[in-house]
Amino acid sequence: MQIGRRFRRLASKSPRELIHAVRVSARYRAMVWRLRIPRIGNDRTAYILGLFGTGRWYIIEQISQNIGERAKYFKDEIRFHPRPTSMIYSGHVTRKYISRGFEQPVTMTRILEAVGLGFADLVFVYRHPLDSLLTNWVFWRTIVREGRMVAGVTQMYRHAEELSAELERNFEEFKAFAQGDPRFYAGMSGPRFLSFAEFVEETELHLQSPGLMLRLEDFMFDPLKEFSRVAEILSPGLDMSRVRVARPRTEPYGYLAVRERSSQFRKFIAALDVESRRRIERLGCPECF
Repeated sequence: MQIGRRFRRLASKSPRELIHAVRVSARYRAMVWRLRIPRIGNDRTAYILGLFGTGRWYIIEQISQNIGERAKYFKDEIRFHPRPTSMIYSGHVTRKYISRGFEQPVTMTRILEAVGLGFADLVFVYRHPLDSLLTNWVFWRTIVREGRMVAGVTQMYRHAEELSAELERNFEEFKAFAQGDPRFYAGMSGPRFLSFAEFVEETELHLQSPGLMLRLEDFMFDPLKEFSRVAEILSPGLDMSRVRVARPRTEPYGYLAVRERSSQFRKFIAALDVESRRRIERLGCPECF
């Protein structure tokens, strides 16, 4: 009966009145949603960002298991608020290039504005770009070929020997991916993924942002020490004696094993453009040329 009465009331309205009612209702729902956004103590909205294949989800897993109450405010998306909140958002965002799978640079501009205003904290996760390149090639070729997503290289290849052999057999495909060749994504709509040179540049640009910069390899050597830096931002005063931080499941600098076993990959590294090589060196990565 109640639904019937509401329907009759709506049916009696003119088109202009209906549009106005819908707009008022939408504004009301948005206002209620904003009022429900929590802020505990001095929390500020946190953004956990990373390019593809850098270990962002590893960091998120450690956060969800170790920071207590605030972990329930995590969302794998990006939203903005005109004030500090306890929300933790996460995603892939570029600073310069338009790319498949990433929020556009304007999103990063808004995040940086929130950080500058003191409303938000930024955490950026990165990794040796050549490790990310191998991970991303496996991820995207599996989507293109099989229409499914994989969590990482180890889900497809148990050992470096298997990955190296696959790369040798499909080097032209790997090279097309690394160069950002749109033909790699034949049959898929939308923009291509970042080329390797663009990926390296984006990493460098992100590292110039104000915020906490986390290198995945550092967690492989001393995960508790590195996580304490995250906890200091997200949960000040956390009792670190009760924190249990697992090491990443991947090995550090796995690209070295592939370089040793794949002559094509060695040639690819040797042929990298000068600026990409300089950028990789500035990231504090071990010698690889």
